[in-house]
Amino acid sequence: MESSKEQYEKYEQWEQRLKTAELPLWSELPKFDLYMDQVTALVNDILGPIGVDQVTPAMINNYVKHKAIIAPVKKKYQTMQIADIILISLLKPAFSLETIRHGIDQVTANIYPQQAYDSFIKRLMFSFKSIDSRNSRALAEDNLNDKLMQVAVNVIIDRLQSEKLLGIIEKPLTKIIK
Repeated sequence: MESSKEQYEKYEQWEQRLKTAELPLWSELPKFDLYMDQVTALVNDILGPIGVDQVTPAMINNYVKHKAIIAPVKKKYQTMQIADIILISLLKPAFSLETIRHGIDQVTANIYPQQAYDSFIKRLMFSFKSIDSRNSRALAEDNLNDKLMQVAVNVIIDRLQSEKLLGIIEKPLTKIIK
């Protein structure tokens, strides 16, 4: 069994890896259509280093079924769908699929999807790089149990804030039916 010091060092090593993580901007995503196995390999390669759970074909099919992403054309996924799968993979530990889709729709009602995606990824990478200051309350803790509790508290606060902001900025989304 690892000692507290060894556990803390393991956590700090992960945190250092997170600080150097690079996620692709829209222009760095493939500009050609990909099949399901290519999409899962790409997304898992992108998100694996930061510790996000692997995406599976069943998960992606579920996203399509629940209209969280648009259906592939001839079994091929385009840049927009890949970006959505990356965002969903990052956000689903904290939010429901419905809330994620609603949030993406609200943000992209005002700006292009490329701009929204890039802005989100840039903010996330900035937060990775400055994780020490973001979790200053948690950093004051001298053991991993206390740190875990504070980070969990932060998640709850962040989720409540996100849901309140989404509710306040919510604009009716109109669908064009032809």
